[in-house]
Amino acid sequence: MHVESFYHQDTSTWTYVVVDESTRQCAVIDPVLDYDQDAARYSTESVAEVIDYIKAQNLTVGYLLETHIHADHISATHYLKGKVGGQTGIGSGIVKVLKHWVPVFETAHDTAMDGSQFDCLFEDGDTFQIGELSGRVMHTPGHTPACASYYIEDAVFVGDTLFAPDGGTARVDFPGGSAEQMYESIQKLYALPDETVMYLCHDYPDEGEQPRTSFTVAEQKKHNKMLRDGTSLAEYTEKRQQRDATLSVPKLILPSIQTNMRLGGFGAVSEQGTQFIKIPINKL
Repeated sequence: MHVESFYHQDTSTWTYVVVDESTRQCAVIDPVLDYDQDAARYSTESVAEVIDYIKAQNLTVGYLLETHIHADHISATHYLKGKVGGQTGIGSGIVKVLKHWVPVFETAHDTAMDGSQFDCLFEDGDTFQIGELSGRVMHTPGHTPACASYYIEDAVFVGDTLFAPDGGTARVDFPGGSAEQMYESIQKLYALPDETVMYLCHDYPDEGEQPRTSFTVAEQKKHNKMLRDGTSLAEYTEKRQQRDATLSVPKLILPSIQTNMRLGGFGAVSEQGTQFIKIPINKL
C-alpha cells in the first residue's frame, strides 16, 4: 500500500490517495475544493494536483471517501467524481446530520434527506476493497454523528477525531456532538495495534514547522494532550468542554456544511443559471 498526501494550506487539510500498487486501484479521502468566501468563487487548482497524480500513475479510482461532513472546507468529491469516477462513501450517520442541517438551510429541494446523494452509506464494521487492499469502516462519532474512520491494512484515516498529540481531539460542540461518544470512539481507535499509523485530516503546525500527516496509535496514547491511555471520561469531558468554550465558529461553516451535504455540490441552478450559497441569519 502506498499513501500519497496533499496538504491544502488555506484550510490546513490533508487529502490522501490510497493506492494498491499491484492493481493500480486507489481511493481518495477528503479532497478539498478551493473557495474564496469574500468573492463567493471556487476554483479547482488544489484538486487538480490530485487528478494529475491519479492520471500520471495510471490509477483507477474505486472510492471517494469522506470522513464526515466538514465545517471548515468545501469538499471536492462532487467535482472529482465527474473527472475520475469512483463510488462516493460516508458513514451512515450522515442521515442524522441531514435531518438537522437541511431544514436550517431550507435546501430539501436539492439535498436528499436519505443520503442517496452518496453511493455508499457505510455501517459500522462494513468492509470494502481497494484492489487487493482490505478496508473496514469504523464509526467514530463525537465530533459529528457522521464521523467514520477508514482502517485500511495497517493504517487508519481518522478524520477530525484526533489531531496531532499537541492538538488533542476535535471539538464536540457541533449539533449532534458528544464528549462521551468521542471518548468511546477514541477508545476504539486506541484498541488498534500500537504500530497502526493514524492519518490526520488536519494539522496546524507552528510557524517554521512542516505539517505532519500521521502518528502511530502508540504515540497518540502516550502523548495526546486531551486523551491519553488511562484518561478517564470525566477528565476528558472537562478538558474538552473547557476548550470548546473558547472556540469561535469555523469561518467557512455556512458554505461548507450546505455544500458538503451534496458532496461539495453547489445545488440547484436558478432559472437565470446562477447557484447560491445561503446564509441563514441567527441560526448558529
